[in-house]
Amino acid sequence: MAWLKPLLFLLIISCWHAVRAQKSVIRGTVYDQQNNKPVEYASIALLTARDSTVAGGTVTKANGAFELGRVRAGTFRLKISFVGYYTISTDVFTVAGNGVVNMGTITLQPADALLNEMKVTARQLPIATKIDKQTYKADQFNNAQGGTAIDVLKNLPSVSLNGEGAISVRGSSGFLVLVNGKPVITDAQTVLSQLPANSIQSIELITAPSAKYDPDGKGGIINIITKKGANDGITFTANIQGGLPSTTDHNNKEKPKRFGGDMALNYRHGKWDISAGGNYLRADVAGYREGDVYTKNLAANTITRLPSAGERSFDKYNYAARASVHFQADSSNAFAAGFMTGHRFQSRLADLVYNNSKADLSSGTVLYTNTYYNSNLQSKHGTFSLGSLDYTHTFRNKSTLATSALYEHANLYGDTKNRNLGYPQVQDTLQYVYNPYRNPINGYRLKVDYAQKTRTGKWESGYQFRYDTQDGQFDYFVTPDIAQPDAARFRGSATAKNTIHAVYSQYAGRFHQLEYNAGLRYEYATRSVLVSYEANPYQLHLSNLFPSAALLYPFRKGWQAKAGYSKRIQRTTNFELNPIPEREHSETLEQGDPNLLPEFIDLAELGIVHQFTSGNFFSNIYYQHIKNPIQRVNSVYADTILNRVFTNAGQARSLGIEAGASWQLNKWWNIYLGGNVYNYRIKGQLAILGVHSTVSNSNWIYSFNTNNSFKLGNTWTLQATVNYLSRRATAQGEDSYFLTPNTSLKKTFMNGRLAATLQWQNMDMGMKISNRQRISTWGADFYTTTNYIYETDVFLVNLSFHLNKNTSKSKLPGSEFGEKEF
Repeated sequence: MAWLKPLLFLLIISCWHAVRAQKSVIRGTVYDQQNNKPVEYASIALLTARDSTVAGGTVTKANGAFELGRVRAGTFRLKISFVGYYTISTDVFTVAGNGVVNMGTITLQPADALLNEMKVTARQLPIATKIDKQTYKADQFNNAQGGTAIDVLKNLPSVSLNGEGAISVRGSSGFLVLVNGKPVITDAQTVLSQLPANSIQSIELITAPSAKYDPDGKGGIINIITKKGANDGITFTANIQGGLPSTTDHNNKEKPKRFGGDMALNYRHGKWDISAGGNYLRADVAGYREGDVYTKNLAANTITRLPSAGERSFDKYNYAARASVHFQADSSNAFAAGFMTGHRFQSRLADLVYNNSKADLSSGTVLYTNTYYNSNLQSKHGTFSLGSLDYTHTFRNKSTLATSALYEHANLYGDTKNRNLGYPQVQDTLQYVYNPYRNPINGYRLKVDYAQKTRTGKWESGYQFRYDTQDGQFDYFVTPDIAQPDAARFRGSATAKNTIHAVYSQYAGRFHQLEYNAGLRYEYATRSVLVSYEANPYQLHLSNLFPSAALLYPFRKGWQAKAGYSKRIQRTTNFELNPIPEREHSETLEQGDPNLLPEFIDLAELGIVHQFTSGNFFSNIYYQHIKNPIQRVNSVYADTILNRVFTNAGQARSLGIEAGASWQLNKWWNIYLGGNVYNYRIKGQLAILGVHSTVSNSNWIYSFNTNNSFKLGNTWTLQATVNYLSRRATAQGEDSYFLTPNTSLKKTFMNGRLAATLQWQNMDMGMKISNRQRISTWGADFYTTTNYIYETDVFLVNLSFHLNKNTSKSKLPGSEFGEKEF
């Protein structure tokens, strides 16, 4: 097979480097001298005793441990440094061939500038920068407590949230989500909405990923690190939350419900590390919708207008239970298993009054008018069950072989009930369209990785197999029955199968002060979509290389420069491929295209990082070139209905700059500011249901997230945040700006073990500028604009309790396939 040749080549190279490797190892741990806690991300430099040249280096892990492998025989000393601490050097020591040097525990002393501020440094937003990622601590955002991972993410630079709740990284909604390093090939919105914010320790933003990661996602990778117990014994945390009624009233049929809770229990002793957790969250959203649509029938010389207004609200809840077990059998063998089961529900109610009219296009003479009431209820259910099993073997030469297996079954089902009723006599049914569906999915992932340390770095190679299949059944019922020539294509079955074989190899190392990594990934992928009313399946075969490279260089004290390149792919979802239409609204249909191509992205960035005593700063210039950008566009169906379809355009590119800064202005005020400005341009041909048109669009877009924390006393903290996304052009129109200001007040008790937080979300105070967004599209024969207005000035109360501190990562699995299609 074609993919075997690259695999053999990579394995030969790996073996060659393993033969050349030395066998001496230096180990130790780094702790804070004042509080006796481990220091993560401290820099360890290995210097020769003769002339102080750099012979190697690394950084400490979450537990403060470090290891320098493949060190040649000789005399050396270590230089240990971290922002906010005095840099120290060890005494000279000797490394013999094939030996292990244990440096024991090394302590760092906080710098004088911070000694008087140790009580407030915990409120800073720690940002740790490595060659391929930036890490953000999650507990800095009080406005996210009691919420989900989305509430944490929206505070990060280059991350923005629109009115529909869709997350974007550098302007792209396509990015890969990892949970504790495990890939989650799902819709980010769905999987992140099920993960409690209180269970998250930190978030890693990987904008130019290396070859060992899946190449999915044009925006890069977001890795969610969850908490577990830090020390031997039992660790327990619990959170409960309740919401007060909104101060705004949209005359919705029912008041939204907002309450929830989550808990996590961890037991750690000896060789065992066991974690369990559960959560429930009810987070309804009240709202209002104002819409205006017109369609033109050029052949009949008429124009039909469909203005509408009314309720648009959501009932949302999800619950889940997770468990994981890690067993360290001995120094060479480790086992881990994880299990998760959960359910997610969402219903969207749109009760709208339509005032339709048809007029002569030339004279404007009104031909008829019609007022009716449209009640549209769309429900989605998803039950997810998955399990993972991992095994890692460490050889005598400290190389590792890691294997991983994951299986998921997701039962996805729901329906859309679209009722056109008389008005004001709403008991009279004019038309009832019912679209039920059931769309179960099964997915597997098998992975093998080999890692070998060398004198100057680390070589990694691996193979991965991915497979998922989805069998959907879609029905369509209209009452009273109407003459519809193409009604047969509105019901049927669609089966999608995806298979991917992947091999990769990469090398990461250091040359003096320069850190580097480079790698290559090869994938052979097949995709098949079989529709019940088609004789033959739609098939796609892809054979692609995905190179990557990154550099990090400290050019002066506290300053680093970085560069990176990564080839990415944005794969199609089964929803985007399904050609069976769904009557989503009275005036809209939705359907996919089984001929849709994935997007291919070239991603490059240049950046600078500055760390100083009271904070840090970073900035990146990035460029993305996108082939086959996927667009969601409209066309006119049956005179008065808009058909929303997915299609490919020719190409697009994005050029932007992002920046973030965090600093402690004084003992009581910490400020963080992050922003992103980019220019997006798209051009090419759109094929919309066989009709071709040209798209050429370009505009500047920006977003910023700011966070101010004020220490009002030893136990009181006030935090104010603002998230803003500017207006942006789309393939056929534009979206307006989106603004969400929030404030929180936190009080701690029992030496910090108990905390109460009052959150004021979507602050508006009657100004009518927050938590609302207008979306408009237009073409030669249609125009549509919709203003989505959601509730503002929402108050929530969150109580949090923990017994022993939570830190480090827990091996709880995340959804692999199913939530992507929710």
